[in-house]
Amino acid sequence: MAEKKPVLTQEIFDELNQRLRYLLDVEDPEIKEKLNLARSQGDLSENADYSAARDRQAQIDSEIRMLESVLHSAVIVSESASNDQVSIGHTVTFVKLPSNEVKVVRLVGNIGADPTSNPPAVSNESPIGKALIDKKVGEVATVESPRGSYSVKIVSINM
Repeated sequence: MAEKKPVLTQEIFDELNQRLRYLLDVEDPEIKEKLNLARSQGDLSENADYSAARDRQAQIDSEIRMLESVLHSAVIVSESASNDQVSIGHTVTFVKLPSNEVKVVRLVGNIGADPTSNPPAVSNESPIGKALIDKKVGEVATVESPRGSYSVKIVSINM
């Protein structure tokens, strides 16, 4: 089975690349210096500083490998300049039916979802993302979620 490629907006790609640069240029050299300092303290078997530095180095190395893999294989989707149809990169306002609760989300690729951002960034692979993609203002979409299905009506689409 072919491995699924990460789908990213240019903005998310740039953020991940910036994080990788920070890890390589700042965090990695700092942790190497801490390891050298801890080694210079002598017996490593009971050296808490050394143990903590090794754990942090493992975390940094793991994140670096993950970011390099994602950035190397990522598919960058161009954000549509048109607000006619929902696509990745758009901010969508919709009304949840029948409650008429108004919600706003930003549609991102399969990496970059952040429900705590304002507006929440939702993946194109999430139930709401799948329902919204390719819809137009005024259209009603059915969201198939683990908690059951519900309908939403698209109110506006913005960049």
